[in-house]
Amino acid sequence: MRLDTFSGQASRIPIAGAIEGLLQEELPLRITAYDGSSTGPEDAPVGFDLLTERGLSYILTAPLDLDLGLGRAYVSGDLDLKGVHPGDPYEALKLIKHGLKIRRPRPIEAVNLIRGLGIELLKPPPPPKEEHLPRWRRTVEGWRHSKARDAEVIHHHYDVSNRFYELVLGPSMTYTCAVFPTPEATLEEAQFEKYDLIARKLNLQQGQRLLDVGCGWGGMVRHAAREYGVRALGVTLSREQATWAQERIKEEGLDHLAEVRFQDYRDVVETDFDAVSSIGLTEHIGIDNYGAYFSFLKDKLKPYGRLLNHSITRQHNRDTKTGLFIDRYVFPDGELTGSGRMILEAQNAGLEVHHEENLRLHYAMTLAGWCRNLEANWDECVAEVGEGTARVWGLYMAGSRLSFERDEIQLHHVLATRNDEDGVSGFPLRPDWTN
Repeated sequence: MRLDTFSGQASRIPIAGAIEGLLQEELPLRITAYDGSSTGPEDAPVGFDLLTERGLSYILTAPLDLDLGLGRAYVSGDLDLKGVHPGDPYEALKLIKHGLKIRRPRPIEAVNLIRGLGIELLKPPPPPKEEHLPRWRRTVEGWRHSKARDAEVIHHHYDVSNRFYELVLGPSMTYTCAVFPTPEATLEEAQFEKYDLIARKLNLQQGQRLLDVGCGWGGMVRHAAREYGVRALGVTLSREQATWAQERIKEEGLDHLAEVRFQDYRDVVETDFDAVSSIGLTEHIGIDNYGAYFSFLKDKLKPYGRLLNHSITRQHNRDTKTGLFIDRYVFPDGELTGSGRMILEAQNAGLEVHHEENLRLHYAMTLAGWCRNLEANWDECVAEVGEGTARVWGLYMAGSRLSFERDEIQLHHVLATRNDEDGVSGFPLRPDWTN
């Protein structure tokens, strides 16, 4: 169907016909719409079901970011995915990524498309309540990566519900990439291995002091105290995380060694730590702040102290904006760049980088585990946070899994030391941990 054959406002274009006119390749899935039209293989294992005019309006009013328009329609319940569970829509996203090729219409086609579908659809509906403010409106909360604004966006993502996180993350309450010692390892075994690998890379010893910035629910703090006898301090910008972590520390009898504070890492005044761990914080601080960030952490270390930075990265070091769906629904103000930029900034801050490691495929496996948990506990998750938020999480985790598998994003460990005035690092000739 040629879109430029339509003119005037009287004739209506079937929604499926409009989609067909924009396809570059044959559809790998079935699409049905509220006007009764459909397209794509009838026996396709996965399908889209566009249920309402509002859903179509969401899509048409976000033409520069199709992911945002589709995401709005899906989160609001105006678009359903058939053949997959909302807790794990991975197979649907995989088909879309590999086979749904939509071209941008020419101007005359776009005009006739809108006329045929209905010009009233160009009035943007209010976004779903789960959507955060766009970047330009967040200035009312403070400058980008100011303490006040960082606190607000962390609250948006991490203070959803501790019970919800327990259902999705599992008993470890660990919301960062696990390390699978074998492909058959459970998610809990892999999260233990992640913490232990970091502890070994930091060469933690009984009686030492550890600072864990962006500590989440205190997993690293508790592991260091319990397994290595380390005095560990963790800080987080999520009040809910800090409350949960302190309760768990007391339950485990670790309060003589471990502490988690509701505090910005930039407000930590203590110094002379033997080690610093940062597990999943760098994504939130802003690329332009890397220099100040690494300088601050260096100043927290004793000479010969070690820093382990664990962070999602891009597969390149070029400036790339975060997609609008991720920015509005998942990680407001989040920024990613490559490990090269991270290493550069750490070195410029005066740290000596000794080792880096890419754990990309481990994160894909971690996300698959979280999606399984969300699917298995779907009803309770929906009761806890609402179906819209649960849909956001299923979509974002399954989509992130696919991005890690396709090498669109990565996960890097960067290990560095603070050397003394003579350049002595205390680091051995060869790494002193086992993989």
